[in-house]
Amino acid sequence: MDIRNKNILITGVSGFVGSRMARRLVDAGASVYGLVRRRSDGRMPVNLERLGIKKDVRLIEGDLENISSIGNAITASDPDIIFHLAAQSFVPRSFVDPNETMLCNCWGTSNLLEAVRLKDVDATVVFAGSSEEYGLVISSEEQYKRALEKYGAVFPEPERIPELPISETNPLRPMSPYAVSKVYGDYLMRNYWHSYGIPTVVSRAFNHEGAGRGIMFVTSVITSQVMKLKLGEIDGITIGNVNAFRDWSHVDDIIDGYILLAVKAKRGDVYNQGSMRTNSVLSYILMSLEEAGYPVSRIETFHGEKIVDDPTEPDSSPIFGLNFDKTTVDGMMLRGELEFVQEDGGIIAHSGERRIRIVFERERFRPAEVPILLSDTRKIESIGFMVRHTVRDIIRDQLDQFLSDKERK
Repeated sequence: MDIRNKNILITGVSGFVGSRMARRLVDAGASVYGLVRRRSDGRMPVNLERLGIKKDVRLIEGDLENISSIGNAITASDPDIIFHLAAQSFVPRSFVDPNETMLCNCWGTSNLLEAVRLKDVDATVVFAGSSEEYGLVISSEEQYKRALEKYGAVFPEPERIPELPISETNPLRPMSPYAVSKVYGDYLMRNYWHSYGIPTVVSRAFNHEGAGRGIMFVTSVITSQVMKLKLGEIDGITIGNVNAFRDWSHVDDIIDGYILLAVKAKRGDVYNQGSMRTNSVLSYILMSLEEAGYPVSRIETFHGEKIVDDPTEPDSSPIFGLNFDKTTVDGMMLRGELEFVQEDGGIIAHSGERRIRIVFERERFRPAEVPILLSDTRKIESIGFMVRHTVRDIIRDQLDQFLSDKERK
């Protein structure tokens, strides 16, 4: 992937992914420009300061909701590649203020593409879509029955059960305003290739994490609390739905994938990015405890009805036709042998003589939850993508971040 001396414009350069991508591109010898909103205090975005590249990225003030400022950014950067990463990306926030999410993610994406079209720029545009576009993925006949009872209808109806792993041809059933906004951008990108010849590529990245992930996201919620527990600042962990399964990747793997797509992907096409594994929120908590020095020998619900010994031991049994890294408790949950509900109150994790309480907090549950995400990444692998990090690598990076008093606040 030769990106030396390329002019690259990143929207959302100050964000979690954008800042780390900027660092990666600067180190590779690219000329990096970043679109940023004006700050009232005039300060440099904190993520660029943290990564030590504030002098290496040429920042251009602008707003995706203002097409003129996007045009100015394109003129200033003369880009060979545009990575469109800017978005309102916090799913719970999109339920609270859907219009804000639509304005930023839909209108902003439309403005960017129109600016590229009207200025007749020969730049490849890589769009940060999302695995949230797939939404309600059917993993079993029982889950399908429960979804019909809850929602009344499932559209499109599944052609196969299970619908896992998720390939690019899976039906899209977005379950949040954020997910709907990403479906809009996904289709618009491909329409601008078909209609106007603008070379676009859509990435549907599954969950990507690491140091610097916003404190409101579940992996940071978990690892920040585990570090607070380690330092004696709290005496337990609070969490929402521990049954949700996610395909978690290290952010650096996803960034490598974005760059690969810019260079090698077929224009007008869609590519999943992920790890081709899935783990529960509960396993993320238990592995985080272990990486912080609390090996977990047993878990049980508050009233003792549900007990699992050695819950983090590897489970090598194939599920959904795949062999992937998962824990014993993951395997039990995926096979429908175990489920935790709000009425359980929470879980006690046994670590030596210590009993660590994991409390289920009703307010942390979403109005509509995506139960499971598991990517099929064979398409992007066919052009050279490789997963380099494990889930525990991600957790260690996040725990290291939260050693800082400032980061834990």
